[in-house]
Amino acid sequence: MTVSPAFQAFAEEAPQFQQPWMAMVGQLAAGTPLDAKTEELAYLAVLAAAGMESGIAFHVASARRAGASRDEVISALLVGLPAVGQRVISSLPAALTAYDAESS
Repeated sequence: MTVSPAFQAFAEEAPQFQQPWMAMVGQLAAGTPLDAKTEELAYLAVLAAAGMESGIAFHVASARRAGASRDEVISALLVGLPAVGQRVISSLPAALTAYDAESS
């Protein structure tokens, strides 16, 4: 699984910040009652709403491995459309490329 260049730089150049960050992320994930697929789809919705395209490919691949369909990924990305507007559609190309790459 490939992480974004930004996250790779974070890990390589600032491990003193990245390691505690990842520990906190792991603790938060351990506390959720959501199943893996639902959690990944929800996270994709947040990434799209926040305009954070760099994490889309990584989390689409995780969602797909957790059983998410292509249509579920699209729906998750677009769920924020009424609240934040068309900003969410900018995530679609990266998401669809990542989803389709997993099937190759």
